[in-house]
Amino acid sequence: MPFVRTDVPKGTVAAQKQKIVQGIHDALVEGIGMPKDELFNRVTEYDAEEFFYDRGFNGIARSDNLIVVEITMRRGRSDAMKRDLYAAITRNLEANAAVSPKDVFIFMHENDYSDWSVGNGVFAMAIAQQRGTDS
Repeated sequence: MPFVRTDVPKGTVAAQKQKIVQGIHDALVEGIGMPKDELFNRVTEYDAEEFFYDRGFNGIARSDNLIVVEITMRRGRSDAMKRDLYAAITRNLEANAAVSPKDVFIFMHENDYSDWSVGNGVFAMAIAQQRGTDS
């Protein structure tokens, strides 16, 4: 179950946020086979005065509309899967949310089952992605 944090510029409208979240989610479902019901994406807004970045880092001309996507998930995906996932996220955001590929920064954090509890205070290693019974 990936957990995603998405940072967007202050003033991004709700409909735009939803398109961004959906684009990321669709890429995760298609790219790494994540189940569709595993949508967990915390969206936060940043003020320009609170987030400083080089608009020309690595030769890419960024705007004031940088989107930062941080994905935390269990380790085990290949570099090729990650490369394809990053491309799919960027492609989806451009096509469906009008976000320039130049304005998409993606970070991956990997960990193990022992680093999660996803409900009821249960150690995720003990359930290893088994479905709960109180749905």
